[in-house]
Amino acid sequence: MLVAVYAVFAVAATSRALVQIITKFHEAPVAYLLSALAGVVYILATIGLTRSSAVGRRLATAACATELVGVLTVGTLSVVDRDLFPDEAVWSVYGQGYFFLPVVLPALGLWWLRRTARPTPPAGRPA
Repeated sequence: MLVAVYAVFAVAATSRALVQIITKFHEAPVAYLLSALAGVVYILATIGLTRSSAVGRRLATAACATELVGVLTVGTLSVVDRDLFPDEAVWSVYGQGYFFLPVVLPALGLWWLRRTARPTPPAGRPA
């Protein structure tokens, strides 16, 4: 379910940002570029979450952590200074336009990655 939600967000955020960049970039370039960045982060998280390898887990962890920092930063800036974002980005007001899922999703992703992590053997002992 988590991977499906990330995949939907990857398509939605990337598509929306591309249309906005192509049709009205001059109106809110920062918001539209941040939405494109969010789309890329969602794509990377989706790819990472579908891989069971250590590399996939690291990719997913990095993407989810980046997403969490991004949504908290952009969310706070968009609340403090609305003039920075004449049009909403995916992460504006902590993802209000997406029912706040952008702020919940990375927390769920990081929790799931931690919950499903394989325990590492103590140093000096064979696996």
